[in-house]
Amino acid sequence: MSKNHKLILAGDLGGTNFRIALFRVMSGPHGALKKLRSERLVSIQFNSLAEAVRSFLEKEAIPGNIMTACFGVPGPNIAGVVHATNLNWLIDVNELPNQLGIPRVEILNDLEATAFGVGELCHSDFLLLQAGAGSRAGNQCVIAPGTGLGEAGLFWDGHHHHPWASEGGHADFAPTDDVQAALLEFLHKEYGRVSCERVIAGIGIANIYRFLRDTGRGKEKPMVAKKMLSGDVNAIIDEHSRNGSCGLCRDTMDIFIRILGAEAGNLALKTMATGGVYLGGGIPPRILEHLRGPLFLESFLNKGRMRLLLESMPLSVILNDNAALLGSARYAARMLSSLKRVIPPKTY
Repeated sequence: MSKNHKLILAGDLGGTNFRIALFRVMSGPHGALKKLRSERLVSIQFNSLAEAVRSFLEKEAIPGNIMTACFGVPGPNIAGVVHATNLNWLIDVNELPNQLGIPRVEILNDLEATAFGVGELCHSDFLLLQAGAGSRAGNQCVIAPGTGLGEAGLFWDGHHHHPWASEGGHADFAPTDDVQAALLEFLHKEYGRVSCERVIAGIGIANIYRFLRDTGRGKEKPMVAKKMLSGDVNAIIDEHSRNGSCGLCRDTMDIFIRILGAEAGNLALKTMATGGVYLGGGIPPRILEHLRGPLFLESFLNKGRMRLLLESMPLSVILNDNAALLGSARYAARMLSSLKRVIPPKTY
């Protein structure tokens, strides 16, 4: 590769992992992305975004000039400044070019990056839960439970989709039955205000389990409790739910699935997502058996007079966990194509 070849850098920052990769933008009408090197870093091992990025860049020199970079980060982007959710990082996009030695750097909300990534994925990167009317024309939306709960939309202008960010995961949790109302009351005593993220994210599964156990709605098995002392609580609950060995775990996942389906339907209505609803984030690919069952889809569709509208919307799970990384890379590639005045960059 020529040392003068232009490269782009992309990253997807999460509360747990930071995926980062170096790409070459291939020639051609669509500017295909060729990944040259990638790494998954542990976010909390670093004190800042710049420190994590420099760690990646210093490990291996690849000839070429990095001209643009884009990072998807969790939290509201206010004039280029983000206090990263679930990390004690203050990210200011205006400081990053000097810190990284890259002429142009942008940051996107992490779900906005995922929305950009939807168009980079292939058919096998999705699991279809509902075909709907079959058309991808029209607005779309993404809901992504992981460490946190992210939500974003894609506006359809008649020819192309344009992603936009939101902080819908922090909207109020709305119960749909008596048990969920009791769950809200239980969590309100602990947290005060209860957001959707408290029940439809990594912490949500454990919160629902505690609620059922502590209010006498389920009996904890000593074997499960012992495993939870040293294992992944969510994975343990899911495992014992699926194999039928724990009624408390089964009920936990049933409630979680119902609430996730209801919130996905809420987002679909608010964005009028006739072009498709996508489940992203780290949790959905791990609970496909639950999502294929009747509880999720029925909760998604259970919107009274709007049921027929929701039945028309394609509904899919994103299986590729690099969707946000690819979305950030596509945005960086667009920045590269529009770069008019180039500042001599640092070469790695």
